[in-house]
Amino acid sequence: MITIERVCWDDPRAVVLRARMDDEMHERYGSSNAGEDPAVTAERSRALSVDPATIVTSLLAIDETGEAVGHIAIRRLGDEIELKRLIVLASARGKGAATALLDACEQVGRELGVPRLILQTGDKQPDAVALYRKTGWNQIAVYEPYLATMPWSFCFEKAL
Repeated sequence: MITIERVCWDDPRAVVLRARMDDEMHERYGSSNAGEDPAVTAERSRALSVDPATIVTSLLAIDETGEAVGHIAIRRLGDEIELKRLIVLASARGKGAATALLDACEQVGRELGVPRLILQTGDKQPDAVALYRKTGWNQIAVYEPYLATMPWSFCFEKAL
């Protein structure tokens, strides 16, 4: 059984889960930007960074033992509400944590009165793309700040 807990961005459990995500993304995407204009690399890093001042809330998926096994953040991106940093530990995948987190994000979005939620994921995350499609997210055009440096992204929206 998964329960969802709203926490601050700097909750230590959330910080640990985001670090695990960073490690996994490093494995998937590597770190070599050989031959790339350093300005492009810097802009991509800026686009992927999350300013804590923009965070509405972070959510943790808690398993039956009380362990935080998943994380997602909800942030303001201009006039939009964007989901960031969805991670579920490999040991907990396939048990409903990601779906529970996405459902909870929809509830937060409704509380905020927004018409939709948006998110971006990468081309080397087919499991994430499949999850979003399975849970009713619709693919949309790549939006800023990802368009300039990550045109291969997959972006989605969920109408509320």
